[in-house]
Formats: sequence, C-alpha cells, structure tokens
Amino acid sequence: MGPAALFVVLAAAAWQLMAVLVDSVLVPGVGDVAGELVGIVVDGSFAQHLGITVLRVALGFALAFVVAVAAGIAMGRNEFVRRFGEPAVLLGLTIPGLVWALLCVIWFGVGLANPVIAVALSSAPALALTIYQGVRSVDPDLLEMAHVYRFSRTTRLRRLWLPALAPSLFAGARLGLSLGWKVIVLVEVFGMSSGVGYQLNNAFAEQNVAAVLAWTLLFAVVMAVLEYGVLQGLERRAGRWRKAVIV
Repeated sequence: MGPAALFVVLAAAAWQLMAVLVDSVLVPGVGDVAGELVGIVVDGSFAQHLGITVLRVALGFALAFVVAVAAGIAMGRNEFVRRFGEPAVLLGLTIPGLVWALLCVIWFGVGLANPVIAVALSSAPALALTIYQGVRSVDPDLLEMAHVYRFSRTTRLRRLWLPALAPSLFAGARLGLSLGWKVIVLVEVFGMSSGVGYQLNNAFAEQNVAAVLAWTLLFAVVMAVLEYGVLQGLERRAGRWRKAVIV
C-alpha cells in the first residue's frame, strides 16, 4: 500500500472512530458519507455540476495565467516594472478570496464573468510572484551567452526561458489552481445557481452533513486527478532535459 493510500485509509478510520464516539447526526459515519457519494455520482448531478465548475475555473485560470506570465517576466526583467507592479501583487496576495467572491457577485451578477474574474483575481498575484522569482533565478551567464551568440527570440524562448521557468510555472500553477478552486466554491455559494459550490450550499441549508462531506471528497478527488494525472506528468516531460544532462 502506497503512502497516499495509507493516509486515506487512516483518515477514514479516524473519522469513523470519531463518528462512533460522538454518536451524532452532525458527524455521519463513513458508510453514510459513502452512500451520499454514490448517490451523487449515480444520479448524474456530480458530472453536471462539476463540469460547470471546472469550466469556470479553467477560464479564470487561463486568464490569470496569461496576465501573470506577462507581468512576472516583465517584473523580473525590468526594475521599474517590478517596483510599479510589486504593490499590486502584494495587495492581491493579502486580499482574502472571500472578498473577491463578494465583490465579483456585486459587480458582475450571476453571469459567467463573475466566477471567471474572481478566479483570475485570486490566482494571478501568486502566479505572477512565482514567475518573477523564477526569472530572477535564471543564471546570468546563460543570458549573456544567448546575447553573445545572438540567439533569436524564438530560440531564447524555447531553449532558455521555458526550461528555466518550468519549475516556477508548475509551482505557480499548483498554487493558482488551489486558490482558484477555493474561490470558485465561494462564488457559487453566494451568487450562482449551479456548480459544486451551489450544491454544497444546498446541502448546508438542509443540514445534510453527509452530503457536504461527499461533495467535498469528490472535489478533492478531482484535484488529486489534476495533480497526479496532469500536472505531474507534464512536469516530468518538461524536466526530462535535466535528467539527460545529469546522465
């Protein structure tokens, strides 16, 4: 049994023990949560509402990624841009996701712009900061070599910047996506009539703790699939050149 699977088993056992000791409807057992989870998947509501939430997160993160990459590289390469953009990044990092969710609900109503912009605003500062730090960590000798040999912009991008910034891009993507997932739930709770957050709000209104936990677990499974099935695979592909150099 792998460490991750062992953690899941121990967490489930600990929760079941707590449910037995507390003996309250507010702390449902593992069986009750599993029953709700199966029901959500079988009746199709999970796929329907998850698809809506994933689309909103994807659009918001794509917007944040484009803006943050441009801003992070500019801040790392130009001192004036760094000093100009630094307050905005720090301010964005300190504002809670709840504030972005509330403001976007007020400003944009229940349309698609609401969750997309909320996710972008919450994700972009952390992503820009990691990219800025990645740009600053690039070896100056490599930059000088590229200048001496007059590499084209395309060659510099493919052979220098992308390999050098890959760790920062993936670290920023993980952080940005985690923040985006948290904010999208808040937005859907406060101002949307669909999505995982909306379903969580319905379960809360009914005081159905098992359903709240079931939706939360399914949400966590999606994040795990995204991490282990997508990000880590892309990161290994992007880092193959490092292993080749070591060999």
